[in-house]
Amino acid sequence: MSTTREPSFADFQPPTTDPTTRIPLPASDDVIVAATADLEVLVERWRAQGALPTMSSEEMRGADARAQRLGTPGHWLMEQAGAAVAAVARALLVTGERSPRARPLILCGPGNNGGDGLVAARYLARLGFGSEVVLLASEGHPSTPDAILNWERLDSIDSVHRVATVRGSDVALYLNGIERAGLIIDALLGTGVRGPLREPVRTAVDVAVRAREHLVPVLAVDTPTSVDLTTGEPSDPVIRADVTVTFHRPKLGLRSRVGKVLAGHVLVAPIGIPVEADRG
Repeated sequence: MSTTREPSFADFQPPTTDPTTRIPLPASDDVIVAATADLEVLVERWRAQGALPTMSSEEMRGADARAQRLGTPGHWLMEQAGAAVAAVARALLVTGERSPRARPLILCGPGNNGGDGLVAARYLARLGFGSEVVLLASEGHPSTPDAILNWERLDSIDSVHRVATVRGSDVALYLNGIERAGLIIDALLGTGVRGPLREPVRTAVDVAVRAREHLVPVLAVDTPTSVDLTTGEPSDPVIRADVTVTFHRPKLGLRSRVGKVLAGHVLVAPIGIPVEADRG
C-alpha cells in the first residue's frame, strides 16, 4: 500500500518569481531597490499582482495557511512581505522632502504584522537606512515564532534601535520630535480588530496620526491599523496612510469607500503563495 508523504519545510525549494504572476519576488529583486526605483517603478513592477481578483481577509488567511501546509515556511513568506515593505519605504525616504538624516519609526505589534515590520527594518539597514523600532509586546519579544525569529535577527544590527514595551506612556515619548521622523511604518495590527483600540496600540496610533499632521509620510503594512480587509470598517482611532503595501492579491476592504480613503495609494506585492494554496 502506498502512502502520500506530507511536504515538509526541508523539501522547500524557494521560487524566485511569484507562482501566479511570474513577477520577481521582493527578497531577490534588485530592481525594486535600485537607486532609480521610485513608487512608480514599484507600481509598474507589481502591476500584474494588483490586477488579480480581490479577496477577503478570511480568504487570505486561508491561502497563507494552505501555503504552509503545502510546505512553504511562514518565515519565508514574512521575508518576502518585509522586503516589499522595505522597498516601498526606501522609495518614500529617497524621493520625499524629509531630511536625509531623518530615520523611519517602525511601530510593530506582537504578531506577524509586526514581524513584517521587523523584516523591513533589517532590509532597510542593508540599504543604509537605520531605524527606530517600537515593539508592543508583553514578554519583551513578539508572540509568534516567525516574528520572534526576525526580532532576534536584529540583535547584531547597530543601526536599528529597538524598544519593547506594553506601556502607552513609553510609546507617547515618541511624540517628542515626531515631526523630525523620516517615515512612519505602521506594522501594528492586521485585520479583524473592531471598535475602540486598547493601550498601548491606541497611543501608537496617536503617534502615527500626529506624525502625519506634521507631513511625515505613513506607510501601512497590509492594512492601516486597523481597517478590516474584508469590509473596510475602521477601528477607533484609526491610522490614515499615505501608502499601503498589501500582499498577494488586492483586498476587498481596501477598495471600499472608507478603506480607499484610509489606505491611500495601495500597492499589491507578490510573496510567493503557491497556486494550489490560492483557492478562489
